[in-house]
Amino acid sequence: MILYPAIDLKDGQCVRVVHGDFATATVFNDDPADQARTWMAAGFEWLHVIDLNGSAEGKAVNAAAVEAILHAVSAPVQLGGGVRTLANVEAWIEAGVSRVILGTAAVRDPDLVKTAAREWPEQIAVAVDVRRGQVAVQGWLEDTGLDALTVARRFEDVGVSALIVTDIDRDGALMGFNVEVFGAIADAVHIPVIAAGGLASVEDIVRLKARSGTPIAGAVLGRALYAGTITPEGALAAARC
Repeated sequence: MILYPAIDLKDGQCVRVVHGDFATATVFNDDPADQARTWMAAGFEWLHVIDLNGSAEGKAVNAAAVEAILHAVSAPVQLGGGVRTLANVEAWIEAGVSRVILGTAAVRDPDLVKTAAREWPEQIAVAVDVRRGQVAVQGWLEDTGLDALTVARRFEDVGVSALIVTDIDRDGALMGFNVEVFGAIADAVHIPVIAAGGLASVEDIVRLKARSGTPIAGAVLGRALYAGTITPEGALAAARC
């Protein structure tokens, strides 16, 4: 299982929010590139970077911070937030992003995702952000009325490298993973699933790995890592077991 420490960007800073509510933002580092170097030095192999402002505004807002991260570390970065066009995807891949995450576009323009997956094999992921059973878009500000499986199944066999499934109801709240949510999607599609939202302790990683059925490919580590309720060493050891 691959672990993805999160760097959520708001107003150029590395923050954590609760349930996607920008008003709850806590700043953990005003230098995102420094935070990226810290996570790489701790032994992580990937970074999960989200432009929060971009998610809400539909365009890149924290581009300078993302570029600073890309220059600071050599590790692969998966990036989401405000990516709405093929030109956006191409620009970020050319800038050095290893995997571009499409969320709002995956709901509103599935053909764009399919075209991108053909154009950049293994470099496109789809975000499936779930609140009270419905997929949310536009920085989690809008509910779509679509369930997670409906969105996930749109991208079977088109070359999407991963589904990043976020449990918004638990995100940032240290409530523990709802393993059943992630497992149900992993069992229903052939696309690797990365779990996000709610991780509170090493036990969450253990439970995620121990579930029967299709293995969960990865997990995003957010507030628990920043708050110290989970250590990099403990998380990585659990993921390797």
